[in-house]
Amino acid sequence: MATSTPIIVTQNLGKRYGDVVAVDGLDLVIYRGECFGLLGPNGAGKTTTVRMLYGLTPIIFGKIWAMGLDVTRFTRKVKSRIGVVPQEDSLDAELTVWQNLTLYAGYFSLGPAAEVRQRLEDLVRFAGLEEKAQAQVEKLSGGMKRRLALARALVNDPELLILDEPTTGLDPQARQLVWQRLRQLQEQGVTLLLTTHYMDEAAYLCDRLAIMDRGRVVAQGAPPELVAAHAGRHVLEVGAQPGEEAAVVGELAPLARDYQEIGENFFFYLDDPEAAMTALAVLAPGLRYHLLRPATLEDVFLKLTGRGLGREPEG
Repeated sequence: MATSTPIIVTQNLGKRYGDVVAVDGLDLVIYRGECFGLLGPNGAGKTTTVRMLYGLTPIIFGKIWAMGLDVTRFTRKVKSRIGVVPQEDSLDAELTVWQNLTLYAGYFSLGPAAEVRQRLEDLVRFAGLEEKAQAQVEKLSGGMKRRLALARALVNDPELLILDEPTTGLDPQARQLVWQRLRQLQEQGVTLLLTTHYMDEAAYLCDRLAIMDRGRVVAQGAPPELVAAHAGRHVLEVGAQPGEEAAVVGELAPLARDYQEIGENFFFYLDDPEAAMTALAVLAPGLRYHLLRPATLEDVFLKLTGRGLGREPEG
C-alpha cells in the first residue's frame, strides 16, 4: 500500500557522456509502498537514472535522496537497504541456485547462520525454485534465472527494490510468474521502482509512472490518468489508400482531440467516436482498413515519444 512518505527524491538530476546528455534535470518523488515505473524508448535515460539511484553511476549534477539519505554521501548505507535486479543477469552460471544466494548473502551482515539459512530457504520457495536449488544456473530457463535474480536482490531484505527491464526476453508464462512475485512484494510493503518498455507490464504493475524521452520526463501520473489526459477514451486506426490521406485527415482530424501518423496509418484520438464512425461511411472507398478500440498506455507512449509523430492538423 502506497503512503505519502517519500522514499526516493531526485532534484535536477543529470548525467552526461561527453557531449551526450543522458539525463537532463530530472525531478521525481517516489513514495513508500508504491510501484513506480520509468518508461521510455531506448536511450531515454531510464537505466542511467536507476544506476545513479543505487550508486553505480556517478551523478554529474543534481541530488538524490534515498530513505532520507544523500546517495552521494551515504552510498554504502543506501546500497545496504536497496535490492537491484539489473537488466543483464549477473548470476554465477557455474554455481548452483543455492550457492549463488549463499555467496551474495556473504556481502551483508545478516545475523546468525541459522537465520540466514532460513531466509535463503524462504527466498528459494518465493522464487519457486525448490526443485532447482542444487541445479547449476547455466541449466536454468530464462524465467528461472530472472526469478533467481529477484530472489538474490531480496537477500538483504531491502526497503526499495529496483528492477531494470525485469521481464525482457521472457515468454508470457514466465512474465506472469515474475509479475505475481512483484505483486506479493508490494503487498508486503516493499517499494518497487521498475523500468520497462512493455506497456502492459507498466499498466498492470505501476501505481504511477513517468514517461521519459531524451533524458527528460515528458509526462507522469497513474496509468489511467495518463491515458485519459493524452489519448482520450478511444483510438480510431485508419489505413488510407494511396492518394487518399489528405481526405482522411480532412474529414477525421476535426472530429478528434488529436491525431498522429505512424508509417502508413493514422491514429485519431477520440472521446466520443460516434461522429467519426459516421464519417467513415463516406470515406470507406478510400480506406484499406479501420479499427476502433479503447485507448491504452501504448497510445500515450507513442504519442509522447514517437520520433516525428504527433503532427497537429492544419488549419
